[in-house]
Amino acid sequence: MIEDLWYKNTIIYSLDLETFMDGNGDGTGDFQGLCNRLDYLQALGIEVIWLAPFQPTPNRDNGYDIMDYYGVDRRHGSSGDFVEFMHQAKRRGIQVIIDLVVNHTSDQHPWFQEARNNKNSPYRNWYVWSEKKPSDWDEGMVFPGVQPSTWTYDKKARAYYFHRFFDYQPDLNTDNPDVRAEIRKIMGYWLELGVAGFRVDAVPFILETPAPGKKEPVMKFEYLKEMRRFLQWRRGDAVLLGEANVLPEETINYFGQDGDGIHLMFNFYVNQYLFYALATADTTSLIDALQATQKIFPTAQWAQFLRNHDELDLGRLTEEQRQAVFARFGPEKNMQLYDRGIRRRLSPMLGNRQQTELAYSLMFSLPGTPVLRYGDEIGMGDDLSLKEREAVRTPMHWSGEPQAGFSTENKLVHPIIEEGPYAYTHVNVENQRRDPSSLLNWMTSMIRLRKECPEIGWGDWKILQTKVSSVLAMQYNWKGKSLVIVHNFEEKPHEIVLKFKQEEVTRLIDLLVNKQSMSDPKGVYKITLDAFGYRWFRVNRV
Repeated sequence: MIEDLWYKNTIIYSLDLETFMDGNGDGTGDFQGLCNRLDYLQALGIEVIWLAPFQPTPNRDNGYDIMDYYGVDRRHGSSGDFVEFMHQAKRRGIQVIIDLVVNHTSDQHPWFQEARNNKNSPYRNWYVWSEKKPSDWDEGMVFPGVQPSTWTYDKKARAYYFHRFFDYQPDLNTDNPDVRAEIRKIMGYWLELGVAGFRVDAVPFILETPAPGKKEPVMKFEYLKEMRRFLQWRRGDAVLLGEANVLPEETINYFGQDGDGIHLMFNFYVNQYLFYALATADTTSLIDALQATQKIFPTAQWAQFLRNHDELDLGRLTEEQRQAVFARFGPEKNMQLYDRGIRRRLSPMLGNRQQTELAYSLMFSLPGTPVLRYGDEIGMGDDLSLKEREAVRTPMHWSGEPQAGFSTENKLVHPIIEEGPYAYTHVNVENQRRDPSSLLNWMTSMIRLRKECPEIGWGDWKILQTKVSSVLAMQYNWKGKSLVIVHNFEEKPHEIVLKFKQEEVTRLIDLLVNKQSMSDPKGVYKITLDAFGYRWFRVNRV
């Protein structure tokens, strides 16, 4: 039954173990600390935790350089600690998905070490090599301006190896059936330990067949179907959540013509136009982006988000649009990254509580499954003195105690934010728990509201005409139920008129404010919106 798809109406919470909570007092977050904070996540309304990589790693790229797919890095605990965490999460009805990072390994992985040391090793063909320097050795970098090449010469191997990311992350050769078999073992191992699925890192690069000098790599979309089949043989309700920043017309290849590809995919396309709308108070391009990504297979789902652990990627915008977002949200050069994005957290980027509420109300109301980044529920800030993407990867602020209640150790994995309006003494969970008007309590209420509105996750939707470019109005319909949600992107109030067919609407019931229901026998409703205002209505019909 399609109604049994748990991922259609849930809330995903993204966290990194090393910066969430330190349970053993060594300055680095771990599974023990996370277990101690599961009650907090349950009270917040979280139903799915997405864990960043926690496997053994040299940790040169936030754990995304993995050197053992079957273990737990000693900084985070042991495999026993992972199993205990899974048990405690299950007790609270919380599902867990983990990162599947199989586009590349660490160059310290035993597979790569054997491949570079022995040309005749079977592991040699687990990676992508070229005897001669490829003509495109300095093309296709994921991190322009920081990453100098995609092909690097290895003296021991006496050959160039391919790496879509940094040179210490050699790409695996997924054309090799032995590599695919190993990836199935990795998936099977963690599924057996209880995970509910995987956030698949860098999906397009897993599917490509890179070769020296080739400009257009062949994409192996059938491999997604193969991964999906294996996943559901092992656990029928497990999911794949894909990271693929692709154009709308390409998404069908990822979801699958018959819905037999990945289950969920981050909607990077809408995300970029959402920030353009927030920057300019013009929803026209956002509406176009929403409509461009509207038609997907019924079992497929978008994952909607505002910020994540990387930069805010604006690469799909035009140069003019990108500069407009930079001017509003990242005007200084040290706020920008890779010539395409912004390396700030949401609250300092938006700059005020009103627009922060607007942005999150909007995210919760977009078609798909909401993904919330740790710390954003309290409006945490960033540390722009840290390099590149580490600016948004600082430890969680739990209290105003030393080290923000994150650890009893003085030296932390990353420094906490100690100065300015976003210092841990001002912005922390403990303070906001006690304040009924805090962002944390507002977010908890919005999460509860979102879960009470399954029409968003399941239903059909359409854009309602407002005749005001700064106001977005959407209507959802599912199983005879209907919602109307309206957002004002401008810093001044507006009154809009919504017209419905008489048989469609009898009353609009405000779900956020205790106001008398609006009714009109002719189906004409005048709705007032404050500056950066938002309103959620349930529709009553005859």
